[in-house]
Order: sequence, then C-alpha cells, then structure tokens
Amino acid sequence: MKTTRYFQATRTRPDRAVIRDEWIQHVIDKPEREVVQADGRVRRWAAIGDMDGRYLRVVLLDDGETVHNAFFDRGYTP
Repeated sequence: MKTTRYFQATRTRPDRAVIRDEWIQHVIDKPEREVVQADGRVRRWAAIGDMDGRYLRVVLLDDGETVHNAFFDRGYTP
C-alpha cells in the first residue's frame, strides 16, 4: 500500500493507531461511497464490522492508489 508522509505522521495519533491496513484496503477495494474532490483526490467510505459498523473514510491522492488519510468519519451517514 502506497502512502504519503502525511498519512505516516498522522497514523501515530492514538485515535488512528487502531486502524488496520486490511480495513484501509477493504475501503479502497469495496467502497460503499466514493466522491472525487475538485483537486482530484478521492474520498471513499465503507463500514467496518470489527468497529461496530463505524465508517472509515480513506482519502487517496489523484492517482487513485496512494493513501493520504484514513479516519473514522463521525459525521458520515449512509
């Protein structure tokens, strides 16, 4: 999985350290929703069963494969 330095830095935060690589890959491969931002970055969401169905948002760079950010989106509603 390709990642940015920003992602690597934020991953050390306690609220993000629990996010597993396989969950990120799941969101990338099987998103329930996808939005392309004006700058070309791609936001994808999917529910994570192991986290009581909370929605993980993964932000990819405009190449569609490099992970820039990943976090549980408290404001997302399906």
